Amino acid sequence: MTPNLKIRYWLYFFIVGMLFSGVTAIPLEWQLGIANQYLGVDTKFAELQPGLSFWVTRIYTGLSSTYSEYPFIAYGTDWLAFAHIVLAILFIGPLRDPIKNIWVIEFGIICCVLVVPFAMVFGSIREIPIFWRMADCSFGVVGIIPLIIVRNEIKALESSLQRSNLKS
Repeated sequence: MTPNLKIRYWLYFFIVGMLFSGVTAIPLEWQLGIANQYLGVDTKFAELQPGLSFWVTRIYTGLSSTYSEYPFIAYGTDWLAFAHIVLAILFIGPLRDPIKNIWVIEFGIICCVLVVPFAMVFGSIREIPIFWRMADCSFGVVGIIPLIIVRNEIKALESSLQRSNLKS
């Protein structure tokens, strides 16, 4: 696989992941309703994972109660979705010109690193269980992998172009 093709492949993977993550933040109550139906405290799953079942039911109950009483609170997750979509669009720059826009990749790497302390600190303050904070941290851990691959490929491409320019 050529460096340019590898760069494009991993960037498309990352962009689709960001878009998916953003779009799924909008129908949050509906999604949690489904999760609660299959994973909540009144399911067989609760026998296997009582802590997770309790947490799913607690989130769903809290969110649906809040949304029914204060529907404008959902606007916060709408903006979360918007931010994910905007950030995904940002990565079109490296698709067009990877060398010139390597700063976008480096920005993404920094953001992925920051996910971990952000989730751990604010998750603790908001009394989010550790297993849920670890799931949130996984977004940064998983997201950084394609970005590091892309950064390395861009650096290799840049070196290759510099060597070929020196030969000419």
